Amino acid sequence: MTKEVLVSISGKHIDIMDDPARGYEVGDDGIEVVTPASYYWRNGKHYILYDEVLEGMAGTIKNKIKITGTDCLEIMKSGVTSSHMVFEKNKKNLTYYKTPYGQMLVGVNTKNMEINVDEERIGVKVAYELDVNHEPLADCRINMSIVPRNSKGVSMQLDLK
Repeated sequence: MTKEVLVSISGKHIDIMDDPARGYEVGDDGIEVVTPASYYWRNGKHYILYDEVLEGMAGTIKNKIKITGTDCLEIMKSGVTSSHMVFEKNKKNLTYYKTPYGQMLVGVNTKNMEINVDEERIGVKVAYELDVNHEPLADCRINMSIVPRNSKGVSMQLDLK
């Protein structure tokens, strides 16, 4: 993998208060961000670094994604908002999520995780339950694809199931 990469992150939150009988399809109103990033391999871990700009707010958020093996994903944010979310299959991790409006205790209960790494792509799929201040909030999905920036013919298409 080269130092200069493109990272595609797709996410979906399904509010647990919604009626499942309404037939929600994952991806109906999910978000997707594709942005240039820097990639590093250090001490057996993959690191992806990129900046995020929020609409209507001054400043940026520095993001660091750390992938350890096939069973641990960390997403660290610092700046206008900050957090350190840890995803480990069949584990619940707690973190404080700081925003301009205050701080929340966030729980991440990882239900399923797949991490696939090859020379031209890193693919990550995570399914987790999100709670805020110990109150269940949503079932969530994150899909990531990291590919070299100069990659031709590499699909950024993701499957949010």
